[in-house]
Amino acid sequence: MNNYFNLSKCDQLVFDLIQKEIRRQQEGLILIPSENIASYAVLEAASTVLTNKYSEGYPHHRYYTGNQYIDEIEQIAIDRAKLLFKAEHANVQPHSGSSANMAAYMAVLNPGDKILGMDLSHGGHLTHGAKVNFSGKLYQCIAYGVNKETEQIDMDEIRAIAQKEKPKIIVSGATAYPRLIDFDGFAKIAKEINAYAMADISHIAGLCAVDLHPNPTSNHDIVTTTTHKTLRGPRGGIILSKIEDSLKEIYSPDNPKTLAQKIDSAVMPGIQGGPLEHIIAAKAINFQEALQINFIEYQKQIISNAQALAKTLTSNGLRLVSGGTDNHLILIDCTNLQITGKEGADSLAEVNIYTNFNKIPFDTRPALNPSGIRIGTPSLTTRGMKEPEMVIIGNLIAEILKDINNETKKEQVRKKVKELTDQYSIYTNL
Repeated sequence: MNNYFNLSKCDQLVFDLIQKEIRRQQEGLILIPSENIASYAVLEAASTVLTNKYSEGYPHHRYYTGNQYIDEIEQIAIDRAKLLFKAEHANVQPHSGSSANMAAYMAVLNPGDKILGMDLSHGGHLTHGAKVNFSGKLYQCIAYGVNKETEQIDMDEIRAIAQKEKPKIIVSGATAYPRLIDFDGFAKIAKEINAYAMADISHIAGLCAVDLHPNPTSNHDIVTTTTHKTLRGPRGGIILSKIEDSLKEIYSPDNPKTLAQKIDSAVMPGIQGGPLEHIIAAKAINFQEALQINFIEYQKQIISNAQALAKTLTSNGLRLVSGGTDNHLILIDCTNLQITGKEGADSLAEVNIYTNFNKIPFDTRPALNPSGIRIGTPSLTTRGMKEPEMVIIGNLIAEILKDINNETKKEQVRKKVKELTDQYSIYTNL
């Protein structure tokens, strides 16, 4: 694991820490659903000399000279993103999913306008209206959640909230919701109240791209996503949208800009300056990878692995929020184990099984010590693991969570984790 010759000569301290992180990833079972393993090609693109170039603006409309090759690379990324998601317009410059959401809001809202988004504790994201986030500070945010009995989204309830509150934008999508999302239903509700329909598909983008989950680009005004997670690219964000702004007569009667132009303007100069062209090149590589036939099989395996893992956990007596999963992630409710999600996640980390503690719907515990654990299968699937490995891993998770203070058992599980990870390398020559 030593190809970083210049780095090791320049800064041995950072080099050593990177080597330790490589070993941690190799020797651990990464079950955090927002993490994945980017390909060599993506890593190489992200570390090119493109990082040396400043390129404020957009292809063929820059504020700096010398961007003729940068323009071509960014245009390739744009074209591939549109093709992959069947979108009319794509902006590939956002540095993250959060900045993509910020720009999307700025494109169509004014401070104080009303957003209807998913409650953070029910599976929504910080940028969907949480009070501690910019979205909750700049806009008037109304939340919807899941039904208490089914722990799934109730479209009738959302329609009732939307008709009462009349938000200017309805945000669908989630960061901790294990079921299919009815994007058609959200689009219809938005149309009924003359609101923008926006979907944040950051977690499920890979599934949406290959139609294993409904793809909202056909009926939503705006779609945002990160480029890692199930998409398996570099860390970053993009915004997909319609070209025309169907509600422009309401929000900007004197503004001739299209929705696509508003979004581009909101990204730059609205919230960003120079784009990260080395990361945009890595996004272009990622989109090309996702357009290949084997990417479909990869996404199918993600779902199959998640369902096999969920079944194993349930058979061990663990309670799963909503009873299972339709996508890549699972929420474990630790309440009946008489431990907190943080205690469970920390205990799993001790045996090199990495998860994240997470609030569950109607959780009475605080966010830093909640009742749930969120897990997912994208990273393990990238490593080549399939259903038999998910059964093994599910049993190991259950062993730890049902007896978190048993040090003998932890040592046994730690050895089993090492035996399993030795069979599936993340990279062969880093």
